[in-house]
Amino acid sequence: MSPLDAIRRQQAELTGFRRDLHAHPELGMAEHRTAEKVAAALEGLGIEVHRGVGGTGVVGVLRNGTGNRAIGLRADMDALPITELNDVPYRSTRPGVMHACGHDGHTTMLLGAARYLAETRNFDGIVHLIFQPGEEGCGGALAMLEDRLFERFPCDAVYAMHNRPGMAVGRYAIRSGPTAAGGAFFDITVSGRGAHGARPETGIDPVLTACHITAALQSIVSRTIAPLDAAVVSVTKVVGGDAYNVIPETAVISGTARFFSRAVSAQIEDGLRRIAEGVAAGFGATAGTDYRLIFAPTVNDPERTEDFAAAAADLVGPEGVERDAPPAMGSEDFSFMMERVPGAYILLGNGEGAMPHNPRYQFNDDAIPFGAALFARIVERGLRRDGKG
Repeated sequence: MSPLDAIRRQQAELTGFRRDLHAHPELGMAEHRTAEKVAAALEGLGIEVHRGVGGTGVVGVLRNGTGNRAIGLRADMDALPITELNDVPYRSTRPGVMHACGHDGHTTMLLGAARYLAETRNFDGIVHLIFQPGEEGCGGALAMLEDRLFERFPCDAVYAMHNRPGMAVGRYAIRSGPTAAGGAFFDITVSGRGAHGARPETGIDPVLTACHITAALQSIVSRTIAPLDAAVVSVTKVVGGDAYNVIPETAVISGTARFFSRAVSAQIEDGLRRIAEGVAAGFGATAGTDYRLIFAPTVNDPERTEDFAAAAADLVGPEGVERDAPPAMGSEDFSFMMERVPGAYILLGNGEGAMPHNPRYQFNDDAIPFGAALFARIVERGLRRDGKG
């Protein structure tokens, strides 16, 4: 029996587990209830459990046979600070918090794979089941790595997935190389000299300066980044002053940058500092830039990409796997794990519906067997009992 057929028999139980997580969402690095439910479920399967990895992270260790090769499977657990607008029986019970990205589904899929692997034991080696906290810009992957994730749980390869609304359930999409953008947040603090709004000549206007800096920042991508190196610099907030008739002392420009290599990230950071300081100096003001890397670029290893795509094709046929999907400008902090261990990240269909980070987003429970079975199948292929994986 294929993993897909076997896991479909768990559909009702897995759906119930997922909906319970959905009804009780928790923000990044505070997934205490979620982590305990995951740990208890793993222990119920006889799997070795390690709690508190990187804060609220959980790692399950499943061994079989005599092999020492190891594969890591990762799922994220955190929700978002969004008020749910769906009218479903299992809607969020926590005001202002919602699983609006499907991490409840990802967690459930990995648990489904864990159960299948624990029962069938059709592999030779070690599986590390990595349940990560704080993916939504909270530094959860880095926290686990700083807690010596891969020193304590060595892996030869790591794999993760994300649901994709707009793609049919039962289909997958993947690409070798850069697949999701790195992301950084920045704040530029412009300092001038306060004055009465009626006497601007007595001050140095940081708001005017900030507006000119904002316009000039658009030249970073268009004039300093090579056209073949995709990048985005977006100013999303300019804040300065509290009164109609007061020129403030400071103004703050905030935004995000996206890129597909750390080299381009460094170019953007240099451009932000240079332009901010130069334009500010022209107005007699000063500017300081705080640039923070939140997500590294997600770069799929070519060999592991082929392995993951082949595992997906085992389940749904080659026609169900898009192998050269376009890269996305969204970001994913599984990227930090893949900078340490070669791996691959795949998208699986969630059917029609609202996009992630939308208050009407809904994870499609019909996708659960396809995610769980793929996690299981990559283990069966990568840790074959004949030693050829």
